[in-house]
Amino acid sequence: MIKVQGLTKLYGTRTALHNVSFEVPRGEIFGFVGPNGAGKTTTMRILAALLDPTEGQAFIDGVDVTREQGVVHERLGYMPDFFGVYDQLTVTEYLDFYAACYRQPRSRRKKVIADLLQLVGLQDRREQPVDSLSRGLKQRLCLARALVHDPAVLLLDEPASGLDPRARVEMREILRELRGMGKTILISSHILPELTELCTMIGIIDHGEMRATGRVHDVIQRLTSGRRLQIAVLGMREEAIALLEQMPAVKKAALVDGSIDAQYEGDEATAADILQRLIGAGIKVSSFRTFEGGLEDAFLKATSEEVG
Repeated sequence: MIKVQGLTKLYGTRTALHNVSFEVPRGEIFGFVGPNGAGKTTTMRILAALLDPTEGQAFIDGVDVTREQGVVHERLGYMPDFFGVYDQLTVTEYLDFYAACYRQPRSRRKKVIADLLQLVGLQDRREQPVDSLSRGLKQRLCLARALVHDPAVLLLDEPASGLDPRARVEMREILRELRGMGKTILISSHILPELTELCTMIGIIDHGEMRATGRVHDVIQRLTSGRRLQIAVLGMREEAIALLEQMPAVKKAALVDGSIDAQYEGDEATAADILQRLIGAGIKVSSFRTFEGGLEDAFLKATSEEVG
C-alpha cells in the first residue's frame, strides 16, 4: 500500500534523506519515529506528493507520487503537524469547504460530514465555531478533514502532539477504528509507549537514514538486549549483583533506581533457576519479574552512534 524505494532528498549541500526504503502493507498502522530533524516530515511530504525527492521513488496504493500527483491526492489523507483551520467557520462549514475542494457532490456532502463527525465524536459541536474548540477537538476535526474523500491511506504527522492523556486515548481509539475500516495508516509520533500499543509495524529514522523497520515486536527483539529481570532484595545488593554476574545466562547486572536490572538469555525456566540460586545463597528477594526491552530501548539503540 505504501512503498518507498531509495528516497534521497538534498537541500543544497545538506542531505535530509539518504536512501530511505520501507514498505507498509494494506491495513497496517506504521509508526514512524526519529529524533527532531531526522527526516520524518520530509518523508511524509514526499509521500503526500507535496515535495519531490532528489532520487528514489515512492508509491501510494501503487501510484507513483511524483508522476501522478492528482491520483495520489485522491487516495491519500494527510494530517500535517499544524492545524491550518479557518477560524471564522463552524465545524460543519469547515468540513463542507474541504469536501467541496475534493469535488465531493453536494448531494453526498451532508451525509459524509455527519458520518465523520460521528466517527471523531464531534456530532454535538457541528455548529460551534472552529476557533472555540480545544486543541484536542481541533486535532479530531483535522483528522475528519483528512477523511472527507474516503482515502485508502492516511499520513498523520504528530496527531497526539500537545494533547492531554484523555485526548490521546480518544485519538488512539479513533485510529484503531479506522484500521478496522481497512485504512492503512502511517503515523509519526514522539510518544513511544503509545506507539507500542497502537502500531503493528515500526520504522526508526535518524540523520535521514532508516535504522530499523518491521513488526513492532521483531524490531524490539532485534535491537534490545533480550529478556530482562527486575529484582528487589532486602539488603545484600552488592552480593546479589556479584552472584548474578557469575551466572552464565546473565549478561549484565546493575543497580537501577533501587532495584537490580539484569539482562539474561533464556526462557522462564532460566529465570526460575536464577531466582532459586539467589534464594539458595541466602539473599532475601522481595520482588522478581521478567520483561522484555521496549520500544524506547529499541529507539535509543537504533539512534546511537554505533548503529547504521
